[in-house]
Amino acid sequence: MTAITGKRLTLEEYLKYDDRTDSQYELVAGELVAIPPESPKNVHISLFLLVNFLKFVPVNRLSNKVEIVVAGSRATTRIPDLVVLTDELATALEGATRSTITLDMPPPALVVEVVSPGKANEDRDYRYKRSEYAARGIAEYWIVDPQRNAVTVLILVDGFYEETRFTGNTAIASTIFPELQLKADEVTSSSSESCGNNSY
Repeated sequence: MTAITGKRLTLEEYLKYDDRTDSQYELVAGELVAIPPESPKNVHISLFLLVNFLKFVPVNRLSNKVEIVVAGSRATTRIPDLVVLTDELATALEGATRSTITLDMPPPALVVEVVSPGKANEDRDYRYKRSEYAARGIAEYWIVDPQRNAVTVLILVDGFYEETRFTGNTAIASTIFPELQLKADEVTSSSSESCGNNSY
């Protein structure tokens, strides 16, 4: 991911930014950063989790497009691969013209990031977003890593994440979805066949 503009933007400037393209951006410490398209495998993993989470929450509590303002002073936003909203947050977003969770809104219940190959992507998901999401008060953060065939679940305890890594046929334990019955390898190896075998 590379910065687009030479100047730093405020959060207000970013929220008004429109380059009249379909490009997707995050704001990272005031810098506008383009997000490249996801790999097919990462998309399949996100869809697989979406389908499984829908067994427990209504569709208006799930989003793969919402962005989260995680820091105001350094003007940073993130667009996770999947977000589970609380009832209060879903209500706060009703009628909004932009799917942006601002600092005055409640935090999401859970966010999922699917790690793309590369050291920079690993650092972003394992280090930077970990601290940002904890500071934002997000109760549960999943890091799905297809390269390591692992799902790391981070639970917020007293302002810090406590992590458990799940691999192989180990069942994933979630405080948000205690009845969820998914194994780590089901998630990391999920493919288009996992989301259905229909041909069109």
